[in-house]
Amino acid sequence: MKYKGGSKKGASKFRQVNDWLHLWLGLISGIIVFIVSITGCIYVFQQDIKDALEPWRFVEVQNKAFVPPSYLVDTAQKYMPNVEPTGLTYSNAEGAAAVGFNYKENGKRAFNAVFMNPYTGEFIRNQKTVGEGSFNFFRFIIDGHRALWLPYEIGRPIVGIGTLIFVVLLITGLIMWWPKKWTKANKDRSFRIKWKASFKRVNYDLHNVLGFYSLIFALIIGLTGLVWSFKWFEKSVYFLASGGEVKENHEHPHSDISKMNLADTTISPIDAAWYKTLEIDDNIQGMFMHPTVKGDEAVEMLVYHDHGSFYNQSEYFFDQYTYELIESKHFTEAGLADQLSMLNYDMHIGVVWGMSGKILAFLISLVCASLPVTGFLVWWNKKKKSKKKKPKIKNKQEVVS
Repeated sequence: MKYKGGSKKGASKFRQVNDWLHLWLGLISGIIVFIVSITGCIYVFQQDIKDALEPWRFVEVQNKAFVPPSYLVDTAQKYMPNVEPTGLTYSNAEGAAAVGFNYKENGKRAFNAVFMNPYTGEFIRNQKTVGEGSFNFFRFIIDGHRALWLPYEIGRPIVGIGTLIFVVLLITGLIMWWPKKWTKANKDRSFRIKWKASFKRVNYDLHNVLGFYSLIFALIIGLTGLVWSFKWFEKSVYFLASGGEVKENHEHPHSDISKMNLADTTISPIDAAWYKTLEIDDNIQGMFMHPTVKGDEAVEMLVYHDHGSFYNQSEYFFDQYTYELIESKHFTEAGLADQLSMLNYDMHIGVVWGMSGKILAFLISLVCASLPVTGFLVWWNKKKKSKKKKPKIKNKQEVVS
């Protein structure tokens, strides 16, 4: 957006306050916006880069069914003994299955994923991504994106405040960009980059023109980021999208303990629920489940209907004793507010619009990372220029004479 060290002569009080806010909020949040934007820019293609550099994530398609979850868990436990599995993922027909282990190691969080062939249950790889002796590039990037590489309880609120300021900057920047008169000269200045001009002019145009063109998509990225940063913002979006309803924490249904004796002990609850899900849903491009069921919990099956994205999903809950379907939720049947909640991540990284959306998110994030830099240079150049205009007084005697 248009970035100045001060307001034009004769500008209204509103414009003066707007320009002042844009200047100082931009200077205060510049480093935060740059780090969050540049790490987000890199993270957009994290899955594509992983797929290219880690061929073991893929298996040869076979003309037979996948092995059941319990088989994969038993295989994974051989490589992670005495650690309870916390998640199990099936991919599409070409992807490896994985059992995740989230645990504590010397008092700190650690995470391992054991990858296997879903057709045979054969072990492929045990990969540690969090914990001592491990380094994961994209874990490093996301830690910077979410918390500036600070402890999360410190970094996340800072990122949230920085993101909120960035959204305000987009709005104040639009007000600054808006020409007072739509003359041809003002249109050229607002919509075109004058590449053959001086460095200062090109830098100004990069800030002003690219800021305008990226505004709508930058707002989408910023607002979807705020949904994770602040509960009050998430609830406000839900309230507005639902027409006044309050978002409540969903409580998973429970199994009927009175029917505990009816349980078929020849099959595990996780396998029974998995087989039932395969019967109910004929468009499965990926599945996630918790391998262990505690107390009277229902068995949960999360189904993804589009490979590579997460919003188009269905959730099934089964009684762990009778294996009957208790409850199901589907993206296609949800209200607008719930659909926006499911869409939030995919909109944030652009994957909701496929590869073209990811490329767009990459470019917009790159522009967002450049705005604090070009904005600072505009301010610095104006500051230097104003200093040069001040008359130099050598000594008192010169003034008197």
